[in-house]
Amino acid sequence: MARPPPWDLYRSFLAVMDAGSLSGAARDLAIAQPTVGRHIEALERSLGCGALFTRSPGGLRPTSVARALAPQARAMASAAETLARTASGEGGEVRGAVRLTASDIVGVEVLPPILTAFREAWPKVDIELALSNRLEDLLRRDADIAVRMARPTQNALFARRVGVVNLTFHAHRDYLARHGEPRSIGELRGHTLIGFDRVRPIARAISQIDFEVSRELFALRTDSEVAQLAHLRAGFGICPCQPAIARRDPDLVPILTGIFGFDLEVWVVMHEDLKADRRMRLLFDHLAQGLKAGLDAGG
Repeated sequence: MARPPPWDLYRSFLAVMDAGSLSGAARDLAIAQPTVGRHIEALERSLGCGALFTRSPGGLRPTSVARALAPQARAMASAAETLARTASGEGGEVRGAVRLTASDIVGVEVLPPILTAFREAWPKVDIELALSNRLEDLLRRDADIAVRMARPTQNALFARRVGVVNLTFHAHRDYLARHGEPRSIGELRGHTLIGFDRVRPIARAISQIDFEVSRELFALRTDSEVAQLAHLRAGFGICPCQPAIARRDPDLVPILTGIFGFDLEVWVVMHEDLKADRRMRLLFDHLAQGLKAGLDAGG
């Protein structure tokens, strides 16, 4: 029986999945970039699976094999962390509070199972969850850690890109029964749309695909994504929504699929001075792994 690949290869594999590049993975692991490249090549040879990543303009893109392998590799990472805690006797020594900020939709629809798992692993760490759609200033320490749907631009931040979420327009079946389903972007403009009151990352993303966006485009304008989702579920109109969230409600129907959609990058961010704080780093890594696992599973 062939020996299984050593853990170091999987650790480099996960780092590349999270960072999207060999250089980013090397920075996260504090090892040389050629070493990461050799680890990936060795893992591909050991598994006999072909390429795990392909090159794209945005970096290294995981293949279908890599996406299938990722959940098992993350389970190995979690088990390795648990073993390390048990061996060192540090399981109950981390305590204190961490202030985490995220958008309201992420805080309500995405984070609860991730934070529940973290609490089970680290019961003495309290979490202060600040839900806001404005970008909290981590440099001023408005929060310790942030989950953001846009690439961070401030200096002195430690950031990890965990993936991309694709948003598509959805509508309730009752709305479509009353008003019909738009079949083109031109027809979409004649429908009742739900959107932001101010320019947000989603609005900027829409504008990048030749769809002019202004406040006046939306019949319901609110900066609360939770309120947008509630009105979408009530049949008020058409609204962008994450497919994983929409799939929880069988009455929400995707529209203009294959014609219209846009991507938002998902990042976990903290001030670089907090990297050495074990409490902060534990939650940072847990968030990155949990969000990445959700995206890998189609979230």
